[in-house]
Amino acid sequence: MKTKPLWKISITTTPEAEDAAAEMLGTVLSQAAASYHNLETGMSTVSVYCESRPAAGVRKTIAAGLGQIKKFGLKVGPGKITIAKVRREDWAESWKRHFKPIEIRFRRDEFHESPNKMKLGTRGIRPSGKSLLVKPSWSKRRPRKNQAVVILDPGLSFGTGQHPTTAFCLHQIVTAVCDRRNRRSQSAATAKSFLDIGSGSGILAIAAAKLGFKPVHAFDFDPNAIQIARVNARRNSVADKIHFRRGDVSKLPLRPAQKYDLICANLISDLLTAARRRIVAQLNRGGILVLAGILKTEFPQVQRAFENLGLKLVRSRSRNEWRSGSFRRA
Repeated sequence: MKTKPLWKISITTTPEAEDAAAEMLGTVLSQAAASYHNLETGMSTVSVYCESRPAAGVRKTIAAGLGQIKKFGLKVGPGKITIAKVRREDWAESWKRHFKPIEIRFRRDEFHESPNKMKLGTRGIRPSGKSLLVKPSWSKRRPRKNQAVVILDPGLSFGTGQHPTTAFCLHQIVTAVCDRRNRRSQSAATAKSFLDIGSGSGILAIAAAKLGFKPVHAFDFDPNAIQIARVNARRNSVADKIHFRRGDVSKLPLRPAQKYDLICANLISDLLTAARRRIVAQLNRGGILVLAGILKTEFPQVQRAFENLGLKLVRSRSRNEWRSGSFRRA
């Protein structure tokens, strides 16, 4: 029985505009975009795979999106748009070539205005406590001692930890574990509670469960994302440790029955700002709120909005056009 081909929609661009192009392409096609960097050409390719042929006029829409990216001052390079059929077998094999494992390790000073092109898991850094390895199922990479493993394959809808905003959230989950273990006043066995707002593939909730957070709750507005997240949790043998549900951040209770020690909210700036009181209401005193998905130009506004509610910025990182931050509630 022959399988139906997929449609691959790609943009060839510069590393500078890679994240913005991925965000734009994913929005246009309502699918998570993926990217890889070609060391030989110095260019990046951002792609989305669709089950059905893209609607007429999508090329024009994408071109207009690239035009908007240029207006923000980013160099898009060739900006070549490609739409082509691909066999599912070719699609799977291409990811085996380009999707590599990533390590998330703890370093206390790593997120205080670190360099724009900082690498994850820099050689020579010794993990303090646990660390994390995110890898595809076909990778033979073996974890280090005390390293939790998250198995996550790229798919038609996914979040694999490659994007800088997701990577920052993963780092903060590991940091929270290591900070807890390094504080003599707290027991290493004390479990922290975790909430993932906008769970996507479930990668953050899965990582939290693997690293000992309890309870672990996650929600997303997209019911398809919840289905995918549950499948990924089962593959990682943590389905019984995570409660996924469909939810709306704008409807979070202002007086919740459950509060959390660590919350990750990887959402657009407007949504974060509009729902700030409801988000903060879910956070325990002394807890950490991780905010990501924010453009660098918009971060000061988001920072002020949350600091006005009594939170303090304790860690931050910029990469390309993105800036993320961790805030502590007094």
